[in-house]
Amino acid sequence: MGSSLQRLFSTFPDGWPGFGILLLRLGAGTALICLGISRFLAALGEPVSAAGDLVAVIGGIFLLAGLWTPLMGALVAMDELWIALSVYSSQREGRWIHILLALLTAGVAMLGPGAWSLDARLFGRKRFDIGSGSRKPYSKMVITAHNDRGDSSS
Repeated sequence: MGSSLQRLFSTFPDGWPGFGILLLRLGAGTALICLGISRFLAALGEPVSAAGDLVAVIGGIFLLAGLWTPLMGALVAMDELWIALSVYSSQREGRWIHILLALLTAGVAMLGPGAWSLDARLFGRKRFDIGSGSRKPYSKMVITAHNDRGDSSS
């Protein structure tokens, strides 16, 4: 998943764009968790509804953390559209909130996780600075790896 995530997103934006993506993830994840738990508790006897609610809660947790963002965003978007458009859904009167959540999570899936996410920490591009400790030939080379946020590890 790591190399495919790097191919999907060439950068993990930080600054204001990254903060905007973080706000989108926090809003969508919090709404999914709250709505999923309340729907799950309201419809304990319906296994099909409970499965959709479980997908919403787990997807919300993953979106909050920014883990597997494209996969979870697409999965939750399909789940919310299914809830909104299903003729067997018990949520017939509140379908617009599910359509809004589907659009929001699809947008997050397309934009990517941003710099403040577990995806950026785990799968973000690494920059290697190679420099020598001194100017003498045959001296020990120092290699330091930096991730996109500037943290270094030797």
